[in-house]
Amino acid sequence: MASWKRQIVEVLSKPLGVTFTRKGAAWELIEPEQLERFLAVFRIDCVFDVGANIGQYAARLREIGFKGLIVSFEPNPDVAQVLRNAARGDDKWVVEELALDEISRPLTFNVMKSSQFSSLHEPDHTGVATFVELNAVERRIDVTTQTLDTVFPALHAKYKFSRPFLKMDTQGHDVAVAKGAGPYLVRFAGLQSELALTNLYKDQPGFAEVLEFYKNAGFRLSALVPNNAGHFPDLNEVDCIMYNPSFYEPPAS
Repeated sequence: MASWKRQIVEVLSKPLGVTFTRKGAAWELIEPEQLERFLAVFRIDCVFDVGANIGQYAARLREIGFKGLIVSFEPNPDVAQVLRNAARGDDKWVVEELALDEISRPLTFNVMKSSQFSSLHEPDHTGVATFVELNAVERRIDVTTQTLDTVFPALHAKYKFSRPFLKMDTQGHDVAVAKGAGPYLVRFAGLQSELALTNLYKDQPGFAEVLEFYKNAGFRLSALVPNNAGHFPDLNEVDCIMYNPSFYEPPAS
């Protein structure tokens, strides 16, 4: 097995901060089931995979049968190389080595000990101590962020998608990414975003604020799904899947 495939398999089979897993556990099944149904009903033809890491989410999309375009955004150059290796041979999987933000500006990207925690935000351990070792800055990278409203038109012109889906997993920066879409946010048929019930990063908006922003932008809640095995008795974060009503076509009665 190629090294990049082995890395993805290892990450997919082992939730963050948990040393064991149970194959077929409910948390592993809920997200794929919801996504498979959502992508089919809304006829999604392109997924913007923002905060792609080494391609875990894209790999899940292919596992559940999604055959459309995937555009993966990842600012960490070392991780982006693993991602490009993973996408090699898939002509509908594009990798953009970019950090997306509300505005274009120079920022510092914090590479954490566990790359899945890497963020434009500094870690905050005041609310929970579970991730202190994994969510620790290992090094910092200078980046110039871009915005969805600058990259969307060029990608649309090149790939001609019509029903895109916006997945964000940017460790505390999802709302900034969505705000950076400007008028193009309503061009997405749906979105998926992390909701923090316990803040793991400084200046991270809480789950109520995040949900309210998406609702005010015109999206409606479709599902709340766990994004890892959880850390009983605490629930630290979940993902929301939301839809754009203008793209919904009720089934014929």
